[in-house]
Amino acid sequence: MLHTPHGRVETPFFSVVGTAGSVKGVTPAELRELSAGVLLANTYHLFLRPGAKTVHELGGLHRFMGWDGPIITDSGGFQVFSLGFGLEHGVGKQIGMFPGDAPIPSRRQGAKLVRVDEDGATFTSHIDGSRQRLTPETSIAVQEALGADIILAFDEPTSPLHDADYTRQAMERTHRWAERCLAARRGGDQALYGIVQGGAFEELRTASARFIGGLPFEGVAIGGSLGKSKADMHAVIDWSIPYLPESWPRHLLGIGEPEDLFSCVESGIDQFDCVAPTRLGRHGQVYTPDGRLHLSRPELKEDARPIQPDCGCYTCRTGFSRGYLRHLFAANELLAYTLTSLHNLHFILDLMRRIRAAVVADELGALRDEFSSRYRAAYAAPDVSPQLAGGQ
Repeated sequence: MLHTPHGRVETPFFSVVGTAGSVKGVTPAELRELSAGVLLANTYHLFLRPGAKTVHELGGLHRFMGWDGPIITDSGGFQVFSLGFGLEHGVGKQIGMFPGDAPIPSRRQGAKLVRVDEDGATFTSHIDGSRQRLTPETSIAVQEALGADIILAFDEPTSPLHDADYTRQAMERTHRWAERCLAARRGGDQALYGIVQGGAFEELRTASARFIGGLPFEGVAIGGSLGKSKADMHAVIDWSIPYLPESWPRHLLGIGEPEDLFSCVESGIDQFDCVAPTRLGRHGQVYTPDGRLHLSRPELKEDARPIQPDCGCYTCRTGFSRGYLRHLFAANELLAYTLTSLHNLHFILDLMRRIRAAVVADELGALRDEFSSRYRAAYAAPDVSPQLAGGQ
């Protein structure tokens, strides 16, 4: 159980991503009906627009968003990385998409829009091209002004294409920045999480977990490059967890696809966030127990069935048909985004609820086997999902 100023949350839990202060296409009332417990907003985006001062003057992030439950803000580090080596290397958290190794992209995808130095990062705004700067101190000040319940230390993530030498430099800089974040906080009731870096290098991950685990944070996030495959991701988790305080909640940043939840919970992860449910929904892909269903398929044009007949989400229980949803996407109707996002969020949040119950009953393995026997079979065909890293 996680206690926050805006309520208690049962762990493990999935944080619904509302990058710029809203979950695209979904109202706060609908999120409450879905039993969404925690939202995650993006410091980088809110820093640029409308600005932390504006949010603060309008009552803080909770009032600004119309959300009375717990909120997490990230530090902005990953978005700054995305303007730098992420853009140059053409990668996000992983090379390509899971599962398995993906082709290595060329090392020159685009010009970097950020310069990282010992003090912080100077970057070009994607909104108006202005030059902006974030440091550990300003990241903490912005997050305190926003007023989230859980805030993250400013870090320097690395790319899967970085070698061990640069990854070590970024990790050590992240450690120095972590100490500065702790020194910069003004107190209050916000929980500050440190971030473990080190890429997919065992020596670095264990060193980072030891260092961050020895600082007076209230929790931890595992971030940065998680390697080139799901096997790498699980190795990173296994290298990190043993060196972190058992009492700390552990957040795996940017991961939360259905098939990932079971193994990560078994490895000791308590918190997840991922843009996949809403982003996939807006691309016409919906979760079912038999894997993802692509609503653009021509054979669905006259399909009268709901997405999932036994689903309790608004979209399915109201009886919106697959044929109707396919029509909405073909007609570029915005309702398509809402209906598919509501279903996908319900699917993930309900699966997370079942996982919590299975943990209590010591039946997680049985639930995993039951779920995977149907869901994994759907991935015999190549995954053509959109890139999910880096925002909503």
